[in-house]
Amino acid sequence: MTENSPTPWPRGFWNLMFTQFQGAFSDNALRWLVIFPVLASVTLNETAKEDFAGHASLLFAVPFLLFATVGGWMADRFSKRSVMIGVKAGEIGIMLFAAFALAMEKQSLQLAAICLMGVHSTIFAPAKYGVMPEVLPTSKLSAGNGILELLTFIGIILGTFAGGWLAESLAQREMWSGVMLAGLAAVGLFTSIGIAKVPAADPSKKFNWNIIGEIWSNMSVMKADRDLWRANWGNTAFFFVATLVQINLALFAQKVFHLKPTEQAGLQAALSLGIGVGSMLAGRLSRGRIEYGLIPFGAAMMAIASFGLGWTGITEAVFAGALGLLGLGGGLFIVPIVSVLQHRPTPQTKGAVQGAVSWLSWVGIAVAAITQNQLAAAHLTYGQIFWVCGAVAGLAGVFVSLSRPKAVPEMLARWKK
Repeated sequence: MTENSPTPWPRGFWNLMFTQFQGAFSDNALRWLVIFPVLASVTLNETAKEDFAGHASLLFAVPFLLFATVGGWMADRFSKRSVMIGVKAGEIGIMLFAAFALAMEKQSLQLAAICLMGVHSTIFAPAKYGVMPEVLPTSKLSAGNGILELLTFIGIILGTFAGGWLAESLAQREMWSGVMLAGLAAVGLFTSIGIAKVPAADPSKKFNWNIIGEIWSNMSVMKADRDLWRANWGNTAFFFVATLVQINLALFAQKVFHLKPTEQAGLQAALSLGIGVGSMLAGRLSRGRIEYGLIPFGAAMMAIASFGLGWTGITEAVFAGALGLLGLGGGLFIVPIVSVLQHRPTPQTKGAVQGAVSWLSWVGIAVAAITQNQLAAAHLTYGQIFWVCGAVAGLAGVFVSLSRPKAVPEMLARWKK
């Protein structure tokens, strides 16, 4: 290898990437496999459909609030690779249970399967994010996170399409959809075995049954590191804005463009693909660094795009383009933040910190859902709610610019070299 040749990705990196892609795909495929038939039902009124979709999303989210600290503890107490392998083995059982629930046509069992997949993702997330700085050098951390986020959002898009396609193509034979997802989980288990072996960070770590106390303790660890503390709240703000945009997008598409839930996939894809491409671009622009200067740029793009989304009389094509731009900005915004959250904690606290970060992400998601209802009750239009999203993103960008005034000029100077 010559001195100027690029450093190859470490052994097992692509196994981790595919395992994450498969998990994101299967999560969304199962959720929409269950939700789409209910939304398409002619025997249920709109209120019942919305309630079911809300319950499905809530049951996927609740495990993150209840078990995020468990996932963080496991990621520190055991080898993160072992945790991921165990989670993937459990996913096979969950998908077989989902196949049974689909065969029985019992909505309560189907919702239970979605909840179990939420538990699966809760345990997987801290190990997945925590292992990145253990298998990648710092010079490749931003690029690695860009690839991870890109594949995650591609998995979300394809999983959403697959869920709808399976619901229509295998109507009355839904059990086979569950069996296929179980087979895909087995492939995920196989690829997870190829993830690089890493030792347990803190084999003697004891589990704290006091969830709130554990989160408070982990937040105290983050507060002691200024960059880590700010990145934590930047991550929470990102999930708040992303969730508020997604909720408002579904309502806007239905009420303004008069699109059915199954016809909104293109708009959702524009947003998700934008985030994925922005994440990949952030990794390349970072040039082997954690590039703080990208955060204000990303926030500015999110703010500008959100303003466009709320423009009166906007066409569907322009709206989709604005969603893509918002997603692109979101990717530039979140990749440096995720890299800081992975790089700054000590080896013994990486899993715990990721657990707390995951918990706060879902707090941001829950607050976004409440905010949507409150803003609608205050008689804001859907377009004006998009402006609120842009205002929050803009404030985040201003905060970063003021707290790190040299970040952007230094980044631009490096680009000129």
